[in-house]
Amino acid sequence: MTANRIPLSQLERGIPFEQRHIGPDAEAQAKMLAQVGYGSLDELTAAAVPDVIKTAEALDLPEARTEAEVLAELRSLADRNQVLSPMIGLGYYGTFTPPVILRNVMENPAWYTAYTPYQPEISQGRLEALLNFQTVVAELTGLPTSGASLLDEGTAAAEAMTLARRVGRAKGNIFLVDADALPQTIAVIETRAEPIGIEVVVADLSAGIPAEVAERGIYGVLVQYPGASGAVRDIKPVIDQAHELGAIVAVSADLLALTLLTSPGALGADIAVGTTQRFGVPMGFGGPHAGYMAVQDKHARSLPGRLVGVSVDADGNKAYRLALQTREQHIRREKATSNICTAQVLLAVMAGMYAVYHGPDGLRTIASRTHRYATLLAAGLKAGGVEIVHGSYFDTITARVPGRAAEVVAAAREGGVNLFQADADLVSVACDETTLRADIEAVWAAFGVTADIEALDADTADTLPEGLLRSDAYLTHPVFHQHRSETAMLRYLRKLSDKDYALDRGMIPLGSCTMKLNATTEMEPVTWPEFGQLHPFAPVEQAEGYLTLITELEERLCEVTGYDKVSIQPNAGSQGELAGLLAVRAYHRANGDEQRTICLIPSSAHGTNAASAVMAGMKVVVVKTADDGEVDAADLRAKIEQHRDELAVLMITYPSTHGVFEEHVADICAQVHEAGGQVYVDGANLNALVGLAKPGHFGGDVSHLNLHKTFCIPHGGGGPGVGPVGVRAHLAPYLPNHPLQPTAGPETGVGPISAAPWGSAGILPISWSYVRLMGGEGLKRATQVAVLGANYIAKRLEPHYPVLYTGPGNLVAHECIIDLRPLSKATGVSVDDIAKRLIDYGFHAPTMSFPVAGTLMIEPTESEDLAEIDRFCDAMIAIRGEIERVAGGEWPLDDNPLANAPHTAAALGGEWNHPYSRDEAVFPAGVTAAEKYWPPVRRIDGAFGDRNLVCSCPPLDEYDA
Repeated sequence: MTANRIPLSQLERGIPFEQRHIGPDAEAQAKMLAQVGYGSLDELTAAAVPDVIKTAEALDLPEARTEAEVLAELRSLADRNQVLSPMIGLGYYGTFTPPVILRNVMENPAWYTAYTPYQPEISQGRLEALLNFQTVVAELTGLPTSGASLLDEGTAAAEAMTLARRVGRAKGNIFLVDADALPQTIAVIETRAEPIGIEVVVADLSAGIPAEVAERGIYGVLVQYPGASGAVRDIKPVIDQAHELGAIVAVSADLLALTLLTSPGALGADIAVGTTQRFGVPMGFGGPHAGYMAVQDKHARSLPGRLVGVSVDADGNKAYRLALQTREQHIRREKATSNICTAQVLLAVMAGMYAVYHGPDGLRTIASRTHRYATLLAAGLKAGGVEIVHGSYFDTITARVPGRAAEVVAAAREGGVNLFQADADLVSVACDETTLRADIEAVWAAFGVTADIEALDADTADTLPEGLLRSDAYLTHPVFHQHRSETAMLRYLRKLSDKDYALDRGMIPLGSCTMKLNATTEMEPVTWPEFGQLHPFAPVEQAEGYLTLITELEERLCEVTGYDKVSIQPNAGSQGELAGLLAVRAYHRANGDEQRTICLIPSSAHGTNAASAVMAGMKVVVVKTADDGEVDAADLRAKIEQHRDELAVLMITYPSTHGVFEEHVADICAQVHEAGGQVYVDGANLNALVGLAKPGHFGGDVSHLNLHKTFCIPHGGGGPGVGPVGVRAHLAPYLPNHPLQPTAGPETGVGPISAAPWGSAGILPISWSYVRLMGGEGLKRATQVAVLGANYIAKRLEPHYPVLYTGPGNLVAHECIIDLRPLSKATGVSVDDIAKRLIDYGFHAPTMSFPVAGTLMIEPTESEDLAEIDRFCDAMIAIRGEIERVAGGEWPLDDNPLANAPHTAAALGGEWNHPYSRDEAVFPAGVTAAEKYWPPVRRIDGAFGDRNLVCSCPPLDEYDA
């Protein structure tokens, strides 16, 4: 017995989390290694990873901890945060997330582990939810077309600035911004405007557009409605005046206020932007939240980001899809005016469902209560002799207390309430859905006022201007009236999620996207109130736990990447790209090298790279890709020499976009540095490097990292994401900063990239937990198993489909590309046919036609076990057999299981005239009836949807069609 004794220390720690995260166990790994031809993980990665980039030393990270230990550590951090009543306002408000939405959307893996709906046939649930969101935004703003969400209000306003320049006809170069706009919005606009040569003028527009500004030429105007100070004023005269000058007008509007106030569209606005945060989405210390943009119909095809449209499937049934996908950076690349390639889907779904659950009457009630509290708050202050700056307001009042502002704010804080000090004399107080009578009384006390709220309620009228009260109906579609009970809402959410395919159903083998486990332990703290209910502009001493977590995460990301400093402010990979390139630009300018504006980008790069470079004030020069998928070394040398004096930066993805470890990356970096340029290493494929190599050590000066890929933040149906930027020391002074939180970045920084100081801080506990649970050795093994999985798939499929690119040792990195072009040419079966047929086998397709048209890029990640990987390989091999039956003439090219895929349950009914059987259609090899996933629609006609653009809930007369 003694000989078999297990030490108590080992028993206490239990099963390491690493074994929960990594799918293949030791036995499975041995089988996979045998297939690939290597004896161990170390042997495989030694052969796959070029010596010149390898990291010799182990990652210097804290030892891995158990799930219970990590949750306890997070609880300790959470306890160091103070959550006061959030009456700061400025675009962030307390809100109640209905528990049925919290549990069944935000905490439900059927929603948060889904991917971007690029395969719409298996995304109908989230697409319908996004259509609801678009309808809410469109109808409340009074503008006919809304997108499927943007990153936050500040970046949405910046997108409006560039959209206005693209679609407008005015010749001026000034973008005029309301002085009463949110301060962070103004700052983000200024950050985005300077590199592309737009002049931003901030002016008081309460009396109209100043004549001296109008004379200089305005192409666009942004008006805040209601203003940041709380003022509600008639903005129509400013809109009309701007239109007379030929300018495009954007209105940054509060959606809750729009349930009571005349819509921007009715007032003549061309664009409306804002945030949907207060529709049930926790503040989360700044995010993630779903920003919005709505436009007039004539601008719909220039809308940045994603747009959900209504189309039809092969049977003519209504079906949803992403509309107008061939636009902006997808095809325009360096001509794009936006680098947005993502959305905030999970948060948009929550905000849309908040409106579905409450309906127009419920939203109006919440808004009326919020306004009533603000009115009574102001009345009590006025009765106590305090001057209220504005006579009309919605939820925010600004009080003038000469020389006493700091004293009042401090007193309120002692009473458990956070207020906003605008300057030495002005204090702003914002009410919201969570405001209580006790909060109002605490604010009065801080001002030195006492009042009777009941008496004030009896004697005080509301303050919204009569002429701006909303009179039109909104949210009239049945979806906003049928789900008042929790039972009905629960079933609606279940019905939608059942239509979708997410990681909780099976493998999503998307190359370059890294759909790995989002562990429940990592997710759990996100909804704790100490993390979820903190205002981003709360005093930093109230966020000690959060800031400790952020600092530790940044430091650990530095260790993983080899960089000296990380900023987690960018709230998407595209924004991390922009932040990194702006740092490079600022560095060159600080050195007097303002002529360095050339950005070299390989032709295989993701479109956001080129779009981000242009937004950073750079000129893109494309470098050819060689036949083996690597950067064309000769063309790169020629381009470096040609642009030596103007070279700012080279942007490369490593491992390459083609899924291989390029052997000459260190030489490439050295050539760029020798010419005076910087090297930007796109971190999209960092899942192949962690623990094996560090970009900051093999030549990178700057990288963005996708925390929603390598570091386990879930994709959420296409968002949220976090795209922190890491830099070497010489670029650190030029990282993002923030005007309202000086500790969020260097004083010499380029300005804010995102509206919130620490970006989407609300989901950073996920990545912090992942690193803490895995430790350095666990992270390295995760990388090694990811590389093993990709090579195992490549070896299994190679006899049936050629693998397009390989690197050292004929190996791939963490993903592989199979080439379907010869097969398509010989048989007529398309990459689309194979992708849709995979649905019948119960899979989400790999990445289609990126980076090479007519190919599939496959990434299993380390989290998929061998049984699931084999199930996928078996399906692909079976499909290859089906293609042979088409090639052999057994099945016609236009009537076979691939051409007709996917097959729905409804398609099985009635007469069957196909040359293959019903069982062959829906129960192909390996698929059983008990485990069958049934797609809700057949193949969708994308062209029809683009020709007949419908992007909100269909009218009532079509509801039963």
